[in-house]
Parts: sequence; structure tokens; C-alpha cells
Amino acid sequence: MSAMSRDRLSALGIDEVPDQNAMVVETSDEVSADFIISRVERCDEPAMIVVDYLQLLDQKRSNPSLEDQISSLRKYTKASGAICAVISQVDRSFDLSGRSMPEVSDIRLPNPLNLSVFDKLCFLHNGEVQFDQAA
Repeated sequence: MSAMSRDRLSALGIDEVPDQNAMVVETSDEVSADFIISRVERCDEPAMIVVDYLQLLDQKRSNPSLEDQISSLRKYTKASGAICAVISQVDRSFDLSGRSMPEVSDIRLPNPLNLSVFDKLCFLHNGEVQFDQAA
């Protein structure tokens, strides 16, 4: 883990990671579903994967489509018992909508993605949290 990652965790009140392999913060520009899976499949126990943020998986045109990457992550998590949380941007037009919470249609997707592949959706806005079933 890099010194910058340790400093950020320390700022969150997490000063010690018991096992150096217990937490990996990956900041590579090569991020993709295949890259993530190759990193976590080495773990002895099911991993907790957090992708911050969904649109980065779609950034490089040399990577498979976003739909294919999310499908790969879903298959891996189902087979391995891992948990995957994917953070996404909400379209800026939501701020002008007058609604108190974003909804599925507000998720910013530069390329199409069937969001029903996710089990749950969690929206955060102004300190409030709303959970929805994805499908």
C-alpha cells in the first residue's frame, strides 16, 4: 500500500491494517474488470471490491465494452463469493430536477449499460440514503 493510501486511511481513522494483504488500494490507469479480477483472485477469502467509479471502466477504448466488463465482474463475484460495490456519477441535470433523490435514469452512462445486472442500488444525496432493488 502506498504512503498516500496510508495517509488517506489514517485521515479516516484507520491507522493500522492488520495484514498487509487485507486491503489493496489500486490506482492504476489500467483499471478494467479483467485487471480487478486478476488482482483479487489471488485472495484466500472472498474479496470486497469497490470500484470508484463506474465510468473509469469505460474510459479506455482498448478495454471490452462496459456491459462486458460488468458482466465479467458479476460472474466472478457470483462464483467466488466476492462482493462488488460500484460507485457512479449522477448526471448534473439531477440538480435541476427538483427531486430529493436521484433515480436510475440519473446515472451518468457515456455508453449503454443494462443496470439490471446489479442486485441493489444505493443513492446518496444531501446526507440521505435510499436503497432500491435494481431489477
